[in-house]
Amino acid sequence: MPKISHKGQQMPASPIRKLTPFADKAKLEGKKVYHINIGQPDIETPEGMLNAIKNIDFKVWAYTPSEGTLSYRKKLTEYYNKLGYNISPENIIVTTGGSEAITIGMMACLDQGDEVIIPEPFYANYNGFANQCDIVVKPILSYIDNGFALPPISEFEKLITDKTKAIIICNPNNPTGYLYSQAELDALKELALKYDLYLFSDEAYREFCYDGRQFISPMHLSGLDDNVIVMDTVSKRYSACGARLGCLITKNKEVIAAGLKFAQARLSPGMVEQIAGEAAVDTPDEYFTAVNKEYTQRRDTLVTALNKIEGVYCPNPGGAFYVVAKFPIDNADKFCQWMLESFSHDNQTVMMAPATGFYSTEGAGTNEVRMAYVLNNNDLNKAMECLAEGLKQYPGRVL
Repeated sequence: MPKISHKGQQMPASPIRKLTPFADKAKLEGKKVYHINIGQPDIETPEGMLNAIKNIDFKVWAYTPSEGTLSYRKKLTEYYNKLGYNISPENIIVTTGGSEAITIGMMACLDQGDEVIIPEPFYANYNGFANQCDIVVKPILSYIDNGFALPPISEFEKLITDKTKAIIICNPNNPTGYLYSQAELDALKELALKYDLYLFSDEAYREFCYDGRQFISPMHLSGLDDNVIVMDTVSKRYSACGARLGCLITKNKEVIAAGLKFAQARLSPGMVEQIAGEAAVDTPDEYFTAVNKEYTQRRDTLVTALNKIEGVYCPNPGGAFYVVAKFPIDNADKFCQWMLESFSHDNQTVMMAPATGFYSTEGAGTNEVRMAYVLNNNDLNKAMECLAEGLKQYPGRVL
């Protein structure tokens, strides 16, 4: 029988989805499963976005330009320039989800064997994208004890070689919820300029900043125009994960030109999605105010409940809708599977994501778990009741 490729063998499975068979089995057994394993918001998609789809009137469902329709890119320009990005439609390539923005960015900027430094824990699929693009991830550990703050720049410099070409940040961070400060962004700017590196900025959670804290993008930093690659998506901002609509943004004309060739190879982003995305830009501010208030309440509910459980520590995140918590357990992968396979409390259990899948450093995160506060407060409280009981009963509990 022909063998699959080496790349196929090396491609990592999703740590977020790999426990799905166990969750499905638990449901077949009649258990209620609280899903806090994946960033699928339960917030309603903006009405204007849905109405735009309902009111579509075209006779041919045609290709769109490879870089995205001009009308959508103009609309996106309005959105980003309100944030102070100072861009034009020519700085944007519309992509099939944020995932394609990441892969196109990697392929346009990095060669086989090039190295990219990423603070970990990081979005698990970066590993998969790097595998697809034949580049090497060089992880740099951040720690739960200080809330997963950016590691010192001196630690970055220890990893830099002649193969280092880029740094990737996710801000606010998935999976930790950490929100980078002005000082941290300024330090990354100096590092990028010193070593002539690309600075990739995954901004999927830009709208989700709490406690009055402000989001800062590398696009706000002067003198960095040729280095910054922004990767974005409508998935989280508008609770439209199924739209699969994102974009790559850069003022570097060479990167846009190279990225467009990869975009042409996959032909075009979807027409219907761009129609919806164009309408989404007009979503009123009140929508985001209400969503921010809701997520702040959920964060407070989850973090408070977790820190009340004996042996659990969870820092209070400044953004996104995730937490990473440290549990008194021997192995996060075993524990999360055990919760689905062998445990129930009042015929209920919880699905979580082991944090090991968000690290590249072997052995890191073995007692940490990522949770997404994408359920209402009532369900979050019930999920935490289950979790507390599960931690009491788990055979691998570490005292």
